[in-house]
Amino acid sequence: MTPSTPDRPVDMSVEDFEELARHAPEGVKLELIKGKLKVKPLPDQLHKAIVMWLLRVCLQQRPALALYPEQELKVDTYRKGRAIADAALAPLDHFVAEPEMWGDPEGVLMVVEVTSHGPRALARDRIEKRDGYAASDIPLYLLVDRDAGSVVVFSEPRHGVYQHRAAYPFGATIPLPSPVDITLDTEKLKEYVD
Repeated sequence: MTPSTPDRPVDMSVEDFEELARHAPEGVKLELIKGKLKVKPLPDQLHKAIVMWLLRVCLQQRPALALYPEQELKVDTYRKGRAIADAALAPLDHFVAEPEMWGDPEGVLMVVEVTSHGPRALARDRIEKRDGYAASDIPLYLLVDRDAGSVVVFSEPRHGVYQHRAAYPFGATIPLPSPVDITLDTEKLKEYVD
């Protein structure tokens, strides 16, 4: 394995990465995105509050679904990657039968990322993870962009690219399209801006 910084490609197999991630120290979460080893920032309290707010909204409107926080996903079609979504919306018990740490994205209806602060984190959430989720054909990518004060909905993945992008300011009512079919009243997000 070649030494690397978090912003440089690594010469590492997916199996080696998974072994490294499995034995990472407590509190350290690793991702393999676009062939680069990344350290996922630990969420702050406002970040966690946003995910919990979204979890409650999803549960109220679609009780047959679950929003899985900190869900590890295989994004194989995108450079044999491994990503930890801030949350993944899927049918209840969707990941129960999976013995591995990294879940299959098939059947996931939506992934959620809440931006962390810093230019590297923003690029990862706004570009790199978006591209990985699109390449894995996850129908919706919901980006809660705290720096921009907006929620961006990416949908209709085709040929590894989301064909539709809609941005809404915090406070807007957002109809999430099929297969999610949830309406978000994002007024509450104004309270979570730091």
